[in-house]
Amino acid sequence: MARSPLTLAASVTSALPRVVVTSVGSLSEGTSGRYDSAIAHLEDGRRVVVRVPVDDDADADLRAEARALTSLTPGVRAVLPFGAPDVLGQTRVDGRHTLVQTLLPGYRVDAAHVPAGRGIATALATATAQVHDLPVTVVRDAGLPVQTAAAVRDEAEKLLDAAEATGRLPFGLLRRWSTALASDRLWRFETTVVLGGADPASFVFEDDAEGVPIVTGLLSWGGLAVSDPAIDLRWTASAPAARDDVLDAYARASHRAPDPQLAERARLHAELEFAKWLVHGHTTGSEEIIADAVALLDSLAESVRDQPAVHHDAVTADEAIAASERVPAAAGPIDTSMHTDTFDAETLAGFMSNETAAIDTGEADATVPVELSAWTGLREETGVVAPATSDGESAATAEAPVTSGASGEEPRDADVDSAARNALRRWTGTI
Repeated sequence: MARSPLTLAASVTSALPRVVVTSVGSLSEGTSGRYDSAIAHLEDGRRVVVRVPVDDDADADLRAEARALTSLTPGVRAVLPFGAPDVLGQTRVDGRHTLVQTLLPGYRVDAAHVPAGRGIATALATATAQVHDLPVTVVRDAGLPVQTAAAVRDEAEKLLDAAEATGRLPFGLLRRWSTALASDRLWRFETTVVLGGADPASFVFEDDAEGVPIVTGLLSWGGLAVSDPAIDLRWTASAPAARDDVLDAYARASHRAPDPQLAERARLHAELEFAKWLVHGHTTGSEEIIADAVALLDSLAESVRDQPAVHHDAVTADEAIAASERVPAAAGPIDTSMHTDTFDAETLAGFMSNETAAIDTGEADATVPVELSAWTGLREETGVVAPATSDGESAATAEAPVTSGASGEEPRDADVDSAARNALRRWTGTI
């Protein structure tokens, strides 16, 4: 039985002792009746939302919501271009955790009503990418769940095993999902901060000056974790008209490396929700839920019967042409010359013609062989005759005379020359 507005108003004063509630009104959150909710008007002019869970599952989710909202520090909130509720107070009603938080004004849209094109679809995609770009330390420091890509895959495999164990899973879906889970390429992705499967109804919109919808707030933070970003885009399976626009806008807004299998995993996560519903009905023993899940699974099996479990990412000729058309044209002709060349063309041509003429007439410089065996450069006092120069003088007599310094000692340059000649003699084996 739903709690009365007076009971909910009393819970506000219990969570906020020094606050006076002047009026209270109902609030529909579109959460399948999991919470008793109301809007309370306070004496100081503020409007707040009070939420009381109706069962244990909703109670656990509300606790996770409060924990996630508390982890959003002022620094994190300043990074986000839209608002998140502030937790004003918490209390208990009938043994259930009760949360009082700020109200984010605006309107919401269901996934089935998201239109294609610029507007709601692109605003949702951009806001989702902005959440995914948050540093993972926001989640890790708050002690919230952190998953790797392998852990996400393992969790999906366990869900499929549990659904198969019920004996009510259509064989076509079992084969389809098993094929997807076995594809290593599908599960190569970078985990990010995620909302845990938030859908369009979790976002609050307002129209800008041009009448274009923009996201001004995000309500659902209970699933905040580090996991597969495709989880937050699984709702696109319920909005086929807007799906491509959402994925394109998301890719443009994201600061991370492209994820070529994002759409494939988003579709898989959406399909596995039916398996999760079946397992839930089997766990709780509800024949009504089981019957509903089986009907949904049969319908899904029929709709995807002719579709491959995993699409190959090979690029077709049409896609390649379309991609090439997006490459900007060059500003002008491309210069492939060697920019280090500084020769003048006419000078170089004249030089080459002179060289050719010299070769033809035999006047080109010839290479003179070097004979080291006779070249020792020794002075006469060594008793070894130095090689003759071209004019008949010996190399020793052709050298410039060595003069002594004022002290009668040989200058330092002579010492250097002598040391060099001694080194040459040792190298040629003449000593």
